Amino acid sequence: MEKQKYIRLDELQIYKLSRELSTRAWKIYVRLDWQIKKTIGNQFIDSVDSIGANIAEGYFRFHYLDKIKFYYNARGSHGEAILHWLDLLRERNFITEAEFNEMLKISSELAPKLNNYINSTYRAKNEQK
Repeated sequence: MEKQKYIRLDELQIYKLSRELSTRAWKIYVRLDWQIKKTIGNQFIDSVDSIGANIAEGYFRFHYLDKIKFYYNARGSHGEAILHWLDLLRERNFITEAEFNEMLKISSELAPKLNNYINSTYRAKNEQK
């Protein structure tokens, strides 16, 4: 049986994409005025940063179901950040259409990869039996 290659967290595609979303989100956040940061910005940045944080926490968990719980949390934070907060920022003209589209492009790449990662973790759990 061939030994599988160990993939470090910083090599994991879903983690890289989550970090890219976070980097772009912070570029938006820092230029918002105080009131917008307080009402929308803080929740936006918390949810975006939570995507990568949950991926990292799940990655370092030992049990498969524990890992999956954090990957589901990452998926939930992704939905909150992109489908709610980012859309509100665009709707209220706090970000440009180009910024919105850049974030959406990364998001549309991340979402299916995150789902696939959850599914592959389930498969690995089932193969362990």
